[in-house]
Amino acid sequence: MIPGLPSLWRSALALISEPRCPLCAAAAAEPALLCGACLQRLALPEGGLQGDDPLLWCAAGPYGGALRQLLLRLRPAPQRPLIRALALEWHRCCSQVLPGAVLVPIPSWKRRGNPLPLLLAQALAGWAGPSTQVQPGLLMRRHPTLGQHHLGRSLRWRNQAGAFAAPAARPQRPPLWLVDDILTSGATALAAATALEASGHAVQGVLTLARTPVRRRL
Repeated sequence: MIPGLPSLWRSALALISEPRCPLCAAAAAEPALLCGACLQRLALPEGGLQGDDPLLWCAAGPYGGALRQLLLRLRPAPQRPLIRALALEWHRCCSQVLPGAVLVPIPSWKRRGNPLPLLLAQALAGWAGPSTQVQPGLLMRRHPTLGQHHLGRSLRWRNQAGAFAAPAARPQRPPLWLVDDILTSGATALAAATALEASGHAVQGVLTLARTPVRRRL
């Protein structure tokens, strides 16, 4: 610290130079890291969550509480430093499947749809290294679908049936992982995987930041 600087200037320099949590702006151990208090509020379990229904999936944590509020806030107003920090926590529970893989974000049919799948895929690939690629052009929406917030499980499946299309796969098919911000019934992810597999792609499963707990799924 430069001697003689007024305390106000010293405080301002500290705010600029010291690592800060991208969620609460408190001091953090390193840049792009969430502080311990924010990690505790988000309730991200060590090792994340995994399952295989209706397809193989891996999530950073359950969709509820502070994590749910944060995702709802980020959808209309993404914050890249915060998304990058969340992707680092997510990377710690799915890093083994990322080397050499292609990440395919699930697109929205709206022009101003949910930007998070693409941004999360890009951030996750950034932590994984150059062998992990993001290819959003591999999956396209064929037609609009209804919003699924108020649909039951069976209606979600019918709503997403045939909703996606994909170009034919190349002879050498790298493993694909779908990427989404929230996994609920799995209807959207399964419809996307079906379209990709019908075009010859090798879909391994879906990587999702948050998984809706079983008790909340209909």
